[in-house]
Formats: sequence, C-alpha cells, structure tokens
Amino acid sequence: MIIAYFDTIAGISGDMTLGSLIHAGMSLEHLRNELKKISIDGYSIEVETVLINSITSAHVKIQIDNTPERNHTHLSAILKIIEDSTLSQRVKDRASKIFTVIGEAEAKIHNTSIKKVHFHEVGAIDSLIDIVGVCIGLEFFNVEAVYSTPIKLGSGGVIQTDHGIMPIPTPATLEILRGYSTQLTEVPFELTTPTGAGIIKALSRGVLGTEEISFKHIGFGAGTRRMPQLPNLLRVAIGEIDSTFEQDELICIEANIDNLNPELFPFVIERALLNGALDAFYSPIIMKKGRQGTLLTLLASREKVNQLQKLLFEETTTIGIRTYKVERKKLERSARTIKTSFGDTIVKVIVLDKKEKLLPEFEECKRIAMEFKLPLKEVYSRLDRELSKGE
Repeated sequence: MIIAYFDTIAGISGDMTLGSLIHAGMSLEHLRNELKKISIDGYSIEVETVLINSITSAHVKIQIDNTPERNHTHLSAILKIIEDSTLSQRVKDRASKIFTVIGEAEAKIHNTSIKKVHFHEVGAIDSLIDIVGVCIGLEFFNVEAVYSTPIKLGSGGVIQTDHGIMPIPTPATLEILRGYSTQLTEVPFELTTPTGAGIIKALSRGVLGTEEISFKHIGFGAGTRRMPQLPNLLRVAIGEIDSTFEQDELICIEANIDNLNPELFPFVIERALLNGALDAFYSPIIMKKGRQGTLLTLLASREKVNQLQKLLFEETTTIGIRTYKVERKKLERSARTIKTSFGDTIVKVIVLDKKEKLLPEFEECKRIAMEFKLPLKEVYSRLDRELSKGE
C-alpha cells in the first residue's frame, strides 16, 4: 500500500502541503492542467525553490483576483464547484471531505449551521486551490493512505482573522484536531492553519508506529515566515508499507474495581459499546493486599475518550482511570450477502494476503436459528461447511 507520511516539523498549512507534494515530484504543469478541470479562474500559481536552514524546499505562491464576486463563502457553493468539475472521483471525494470537516468545525465555533457558516479561510479561492491541489498530488502518487506525526501547534500568540483577533492555536484549528494527536510548542505563531488541520483530520489514519516503510519520494514544503525556533517546513515522505494489516491508533481506558456488584458489569460493557467503545471486556485480577478485583478495559478512538471516562465514573465505583495509547493492527474486513441453504445470508469477509475468507456472523446465525428453529451450533456448522466449499 502506498502511503504519504507528513512530518509536521513546523505545523501544516494548505500551501505547505501542496509545496511538499510538488517538491516530492509532482510537476507544476500537471497541477495546472488538473486545476483547469475546476470552473474557477482569475488566479495564478507559481512555485519558488527556497533554502531554509540549508534545506531545499518548494514555496507555493497563489495570486488571486480578490473581487467580491470571486469569493465563495459557503460550503454548498464550494462543494458544487468540486462536484461539477471533471476531476477524478477520488480527488472530488477527498477534497469534499476536507471542506466538510473544516465547515463543521467553523459552524460549531461560531454557533451556526453548516449552511450559514461564514468561512474566514475556507471560502477563499486560494484555499480551494490548496485543498484540491493537495488531493491532485495524492492522486498523482497513487497514495492510498495518509499518516502524520503529532501535529505541531503554536501557542501564546494571536492572529488577525476575518472574525477579529483570535488566539493561537485558533479555535477552528483546535476543534478540527479534536481527538487527533497534537503537540503544543512555545512558538507564538500560527504553525497549523484550519486548512492544514482539515487535510490531516479528513484524510489521515493517525500517527505511524514502527512499521517498515520503503520511501520512494520525499519533499519539503516551505512556509512564508522565517522563525528562529523552527525551520518553517513540512516534509512528506511517500512510499510503500506492508498492507497485510490495517493500522490505527487507539486509546486504552482501564479501571481497577473491587467494590461493584458483579451483575452490573454486563450493563457497563453494553453502555460502553453503545457510546463508541470499539471493544470492551473485563478480567479478574488480584489487587493490593490480596483483594480480588476486576480490570475493566475499553478501547476507543481519541475523540470518544472523555465520553467513556464520564460513563465509567457514573456507572461504576471507580475513583481513578488510566488511559494510554495503543496501536491496533487489523485485517481488512467487510460484510457481504451471499446465497446459502438458508437463503440470502450476511457473512463476514476477512482478507489476508489478498485472499478472502468467509465466516458466519453471529447475529445472522442467531436470526437463522430462530427462523428455522434449529440449534445455533448446527447453523454455525452448516454455514462453515458451505462457506468453506465456496472459497
């Protein structure tokens, strides 16, 4: 699987991301030709090669005719421009997803609907070019997945926006990155913009661990500001990763409990799963002073952590919770409806080494057992035999 790994040396913005992909090998001519597939005009795009701390990088310059009629300030208008273009469907889908992620954050920050939100960055044509251009670049390299380092953020400063003076990081940037790995710095400048945050939040699968990667293309995108604290660069490394397993980063939530009615644990597990836990289980443990207890463990995405911690404090007797990051590797999986002796049946499809394996699905087996008045184990056995023959 081909991945793009963004190293946010000094944060991330739309033009830095586009510059990194150009520096990695996408030609400016290709970018310009693809951008002609969008119904916008009145702009020019140039790329300057610059040295930052003796590192060669690409700095993208977009010049815009800023007459009022050329500004698209609503998400629906931007999405229509993208959908009406002749870009590839994957470029359309990625660009639309980025704009939607940013639009949702802006709407929440300004307490309005996504249809009415006034974008202070997204609505400008240069952001449209940046975002669509980034998606064109990912398509150029046939990137299938995006990963990043924790996103670096400036702090302690302010910035002038269309909505007035905003603290750094801006509210929109923080809202977009809610649940994603970030790292505050002491740099009092806007290192990561809402556009850069939107690109990562919409497209990235998370932070990489210790996977073996064969990098083929490396590029640096330069920001405009020169800072003494950091080289104002974003690095992209594009290469192949073993795609036998999918990987994501989760948070493990744990609590040691020794004074809860055991009958309540199944209810807690059920509520945790309904509230976004990806897995939930409990195990017997021996606690201090030889006391018997129960280890309650939840796995969840970062954005669900606060909600699940609150649930544990409400539904159990714990007074302390541990959380830590874990890496999860999982096989590609999906569901499929196939013909069996029981009629149309939903089965699980697991892919390993590009080979599919079909497995019975519990709820479907339960439905069949009740419908045909058969023992559940007989349904499993018959489906196992039929699915094995069909492989």
